[in-house]
Amino acid sequence: MMSPLSVIWFQFALCAILIGAAGYQLSLYGDVIAQRTGMSGSWIGLALLATVTSLPELATGISSVTLANAPNLAVGDALGSCVVNLVFLVVIDTLIRKEPLWPRAGQGHVLAAAFGVLMLGFTLVSLLMSQVTLPQTSALNSVVTQLGFGLTTPVLLGLYLVAMRTVFAYEHEHAVAQTDTLDNQLPALRTALIRFALAACVVAGAGVWLPFVATDLANAMAWNKSFVGSLFVALATSLPELAVTLSALRIGALEMAIGNLLGSNLFNVVIIAVDDLFYRPGVLLANVSSVHAVTAASAITMTGLALVGLFFKPGGRVLRAMSWISLGLVCMYLLNTYVLFLFGE
Repeated sequence: MMSPLSVIWFQFALCAILIGAAGYQLSLYGDVIAQRTGMSGSWIGLALLATVTSLPELATGISSVTLANAPNLAVGDALGSCVVNLVFLVVIDTLIRKEPLWPRAGQGHVLAAAFGVLMLGFTLVSLLMSQVTLPQTSALNSVVTQLGFGLTTPVLLGLYLVAMRTVFAYEHEHAVAQTDTLDNQLPALRTALIRFALAACVVAGAGVWLPFVATDLANAMAWNKSFVGSLFVALATSLPELAVTLSALRIGALEMAIGNLLGSNLFNVVIIAVDDLFYRPGVLLANVSSVHAVTAASAITMTGLALVGLFFKPGGRVLRAMSWISLGLVCMYLLNTYVLFLFGE
């Protein structure tokens, strides 16, 4: 018979396998949709794939703040997934052997990364300000109490819409005429959409299950929920992004892979706003550990490093493995993980 701890690890592994397998299907049929509709790979990655591959974070966040009553798990997963997604850029850089990632990446990704810095920075400031106790008689406290959510929420939702509209306009303006011949053996658009939707349902279902397993794991291992949410849950819910990234690299769709990772980060920040709408005890960011500010700051720093890589396009490798930009991303990820393990709640 399996021990209780083994059962928990088995459930966690099963969630990860389901999410990873469904994420692989998302990548395959996402590429079919891109070819059938004539959309650019970067836009499909940024908008469609990024939204769907972030469904585990969305489902995990909502169920964490409603059913599991684990707000730290929700915020830790959202911000931790941003950090994990940026580490996946290192995976791309390591797997591409002909030349480093950064010289090959399109300039259009700079816009998505810049909006990522903006949204993460606003979230960081809001998180720190939310830790300050407002006087019960203040006008701001009265407005927040009546609304039932923080003022950060509508701002983040608005920034996301502006970001998507701006990136879409840029992609449309700089679109390159498609000259490739359409493969007649591709599934029909309707078939691709149906299979894409089925895979999305599997991803969302496994995401709902994850917070309960993660809470049991945190209790069994005597780990803090901030650490579990920002590391284990974030890694599991980011498996679709990894599957899409590896699949996109295999078919030569580098722009789709990068767009999916950066677009997922934009959506992950919006998930915090959505979680706040579902969180009934009060303002979400005011009821979580301040250690999440470390993860937000790490994500900002890592996105800044990615921006440097997209602008500067360094061509050398460190120890023939990765560029110095990617090495910096790995170091920031390890530092963030260590701090969360020591000081998380």
